[in-house]
Amino acid sequence: MAAAEGKIPSHVGIIMDGNGRWAEARGERRTAGHLAGLETAKHIVKAAAGMGLQYLTLYAFSTENWKRAGEEVHFIMGLVKQYLRSELDFYRENRIRLRYAGDKSGLARDIAEEIALTCEETGVYGGLQVILALNYGGRDEIVRALRRAALAGLDLAALTEAELGKFLDNPDIPDPDLIIRSAGEFRISNFLLWEGAYAEYYISPRLWPDWTEEDLRLALESYEKRERKFGGLRE
Repeated sequence: MAAAEGKIPSHVGIIMDGNGRWAEARGERRTAGHLAGLETAKHIVKAAAGMGLQYLTLYAFSTENWKRAGEEVHFIMGLVKQYLRSELDFYRENRIRLRYAGDKSGLARDIAEEIALTCEETGVYGGLQVILALNYGGRDEIVRALRRAALAGLDLAALTEAELGKFLDNPDIPDPDLIIRSAGEFRISNFLLWEGAYAEYYISPRLWPDWTEEDLRLALESYEKRERKFGGLRE
């Protein structure tokens, strides 16, 4: 499912890259970059809501990010918990619904509980839906979907794409129309592998903490110029 051609995309995913490099370029610890990146995420969420996006998936922490230094991982997780707790008023004010994608069983109990509580409290809002991809990996999501399908009694040998899609983390959310990556890297990085099969991509050279509303606007303007064929041909 995608937004109509020439229109604003319904669902945008963002690989928020470059926090560490941003901090290191300033002679600061990498944790300073994650703090700055969090503030940027808040501004971009508000801008996305104002521009009429319906879904915004933010790639906050991948299943591979556990390989990073323990201090950095601990800081990121603490930042997430603090943000979820302190920004409830922001969600309420902007009618934003928070949702989750990833393997919650791999998170510390307090983090998982904070996510569940915030998702529940904002579940009544009908504005922008922000999907927090935390301890998320596209391959891991597909494997977990297969396990759910097996537990539901489906015959995996005869499983169809449509059937498997029902067991993804958020099966009711339309596939992303546009996936944005900051910091100039041309990699998928295990992000929305299933859902992003026909997404358009926009690569920005700017490091994530430097992003502003104008950067998001430029990405959406680029999307509007794309001709989406989904593997077919236009007559």
